[in-house]
Amino acid sequence: MMKILYIDGVGPFGGASRSLFEAVRKLKAHEGVLPHFLIAKGTASEYYNQVTVDTITTRGLTRFDNTEYSHYRGLRWLVLLRELAYFPYTLIAIARAHSRWKDISAIHVNEITELIPGLIAKRVFKVPLIVHVRSAQSKRLGSLRSRWIYHALKKQVDGIIAIDETVRATLPIDLPVTVIHNSFAMQPNQRPDQGIIEKIERLPPAGLTIGFVGNLHVSKGILDLLEAANIVATSGRTVNYVIVGGHTRADKGFKGWLLRRAGLTQNLDTELSRRIHTYRLENRFHLLGPTADIQSVYARIDVLCFPSHFDAPGRPIFEAAFFGVPCVTCVSAPKSDTLVPGTTGLVARQSDPQDLAAAIVRFADDRPSVQRMGENSRELANTNFDPAKNATKLMQLYQAVISSARG
Repeated sequence: MMKILYIDGVGPFGGASRSLFEAVRKLKAHEGVLPHFLIAKGTASEYYNQVTVDTITTRGLTRFDNTEYSHYRGLRWLVLLRELAYFPYTLIAIARAHSRWKDISAIHVNEITELIPGLIAKRVFKVPLIVHVRSAQSKRLGSLRSRWIYHALKKQVDGIIAIDETVRATLPIDLPVTVIHNSFAMQPNQRPDQGIIEKIERLPPAGLTIGFVGNLHVSKGILDLLEAANIVATSGRTVNYVIVGGHTRADKGFKGWLLRRAGLTQNLDTELSRRIHTYRLENRFHLLGPTADIQSVYARIDVLCFPSHFDAPGRPIFEAAFFGVPCVTCVSAPKSDTLVPGTTGLVARQSDPQDLAAAIVRFADDRPSVQRMGENSRELANTNFDPAKNATKLMQLYQAVISSARG
């Protein structure tokens, strides 16, 4: 049996935590992995606790963000104050883990932003370190922070995983990187969320139903989608927008005020409601809230729209693909392992509601293309995002790095 310590510093349940949960569930059931979790407090723990042997939860883990969308610049450097504040909690949590858990075989960091806790844990446990890279990295390869990160990856990290070729392309070519796609497992025993099913089925008739799945954050492009919906409405097309997701915890007090002043706050529920009312889209743009029954949502939409600012295909794209749902997304250089423009979906320019609206109109006016691209999406998903295939690849990587360290 192989004891793996998983480190995840993002408390709220989202795409990254869902991907890790899916992988660990398969590894535990079929590959003999004994998962142990060191995580930040949040809703993700509800899922990890379904598969873990044991969990240590802390208030926060120190992170360092060098992704293309949110690398430190300008007022974003203020975020480092939070990371410094979490550093004592990080040290205490790792010490607790070392005291409680013996014979850990390897450490798996769920995102490169948690590289610092991973490096500390590697030094404490003296075992191999595997780092998952789930977000496109900063293009400023010559910056001091990029050079430090890539030096650490090359010299101190034993295994590097990129979730797709898009993310792999943002890492230095000389780094040994294994591409292992995320997975989505159908849940035949999933309890249907009758509330959200009824909300979708009671929507007014429309020529097309667009779905959005994710947190209501600026970075996910939800405001771009709303602006596009207004443009589409003025063109005379009848399109329903099913918005499934919530907002993460709201920062309060001085911290909340500081983040708002710096323009770093992400939650948009008030602004979304205001604009929906202003554009008179109450009968078309529907904020349905979060649900665990994401399968029922994908089965009831025609097209998945994910206009993220991360310049990378998001998890909802391939999740929806398993249900024969094509996508509209905003990736400047899509790779064929996740998206084939015109074949599995359409690409719009990032932060361009007009171009996003044009893609939606194209689908609204050409339903045969919706069907054709949906079937192509399903075929691509079954090829690259199968849980069993990717769990096997991950297990092979564990075995390789552990064997190399022992040798």
